[in-house]
Amino acid sequence: MIKLLSHLSYVAITTPDVEASVDFYTNQVGLTEVARENGNVYLRCWGDYYAYSVVVVPGNEPGLDTMAWRTSSAEALDEAAKRIEAAGVQGEWLDDVPQIGRAYRFTGPFGHSMTLHWDVTRYQGAGAVASIYPDRPEKRSKVAGAPRQLDHVTVASSDVDAFAAWYNDVLGFRIMAKTVLDDAPISVFSVLTTNEKSHDLGVVLDGSSRAGRINHYAFWVDTREELLIAADVLMENGYPIEYGPSIHGIGEQTFLYYREPSSLRIELNTGGYRNYVPDWEPNTWKPSLGSNNFYRNGAMPMSMTESFPAADGPSATEEGVPDEIKDALLNPYAKHGQG
Repeated sequence: MIKLLSHLSYVAITTPDVEASVDFYTNQVGLTEVARENGNVYLRCWGDYYAYSVVVVPGNEPGLDTMAWRTSSAEALDEAAKRIEAAGVQGEWLDDVPQIGRAYRFTGPFGHSMTLHWDVTRYQGAGAVASIYPDRPEKRSKVAGAPRQLDHVTVASSDVDAFAAWYNDVLGFRIMAKTVLDDAPISVFSVLTTNEKSHDLGVVLDGSSRAGRINHYAFWVDTREELLIAADVLMENGYPIEYGPSIHGIGEQTFLYYREPSSLRIELNTGGYRNYVPDWEPNTWKPSLGSNNFYRNGAMPMSMTESFPAADGPSATEEGVPDEIKDALLNPYAKHGQG
C-alpha cells in the first residue's frame, strides 16, 4: 500500500464561548489569530508551515468538530477516499475548506470526524513577524512557552484495539504501542502514527454511550525548559495544571496537561523518540511498567479520564467488568507509583 497520510495538519474544536477560548489561545498559549469565517476562528502556532492548525468552532459544548491529516500526494488523497468507502464508510468531498480547498471528510466507525486533504496554503510571515531564519515561517512568539506547532490528537473509543486496527488497515496508520490493564486483558490506550513520531493519533477506552469524543489535543515546544516555563506562566495567570510536568513511558515525551476556558484538555509536550522502523511491531505496556508515568512515582488524577463532550461515563471504563477491577479500570493510573 502506498503511504497515504503524512501528518496531522489541524484540529477543529467546538466551544460554547468562542471569544473566551480565542482570548486564552492568543494571550495565554501564544497562538495567533489569522482569520474569521462563518463564526469560526482560525489560529496558528508560530512555527506552523500552513495557514492555521487550530479552528475554534461555535458549539453548545466542548468537543471535536474534525481532525485533519494532509495526505502524501494528490493521488494519495483519492486513494484514501476509495479505501475508506471500500471499508463501508461513506464520506463527502468538500471544495471550500478555507486555505485548503478540496478535501474529503468522513466519520469513522467510532464516530470521529476526519478530514483529509492535499492542497494547503503555505504561510510566510512578512514585515514585523518575518523571521531572519529562512526555514521559520515567522518569528518566535513573544509569549513565554508558546508552542512551535501542533503535535497530536487523542480521541476516545468504545474499543481501543478495533479503533487502532481500522485506522491501520484502511489508512495505514502505524500502531506503535498499547496499554493493557495489569489486572485484566483490557486495552485502555493505544498510539498510532503516520510518520516517525511516536504518535500523532492516540485513543483511550471510552465506556460511555456517546461516540466521537476527544480526550485532548497537544502542542509541541522545542525544549523541556520551555514546557516548564509555560507551566509557570499558566499557574501565575490563574490557570491550574491538571497533570504533570512528567514523562510518559510510551513515547517518552515530557508532558503537561491543562484546560482551556471551555474545559477542553490541552497537552503541551516535548522530547520523546523518533521511530523509522517500517515493520515495527507494537509493544504492549501495563500501567505498572510506567506506560503513563515513566518514573512510576505519581498518580494520575481522576479528572484525566474525562473526555469531551461530557457523557454518562469516564473514558477509561467498560460496561460489565467484574466488580473487583472496576476501580482499576475507571482510572488504571490512580495508584501512587503506578505509571
